[in-house]
Amino acid sequence: MGDSVVLVCAVFASLASGVLLAYGLCQALFALFRMHARQAPAQPAAQSAGVRVGSSAGIVEG
Repeated sequence: MGDSVVLVCAVFASLASGVLLAYGLCQALFALFRMHARQAPAQPAAQSAGVRVGSSAGIVEG
């Protein structure tokens, strides 16, 4: 009976440590992605192509 209790406790301890490790890994990666997104703000495609926003230079009608 004592061996079963030790085995069950070992299984739960292993499961808990795995969950905590996965949680810490997810937190670290989300922080890394958040830092990366903060460093490189997105620019609209019109600005990156050199066309002023609001001008009709890039509009082709036909």
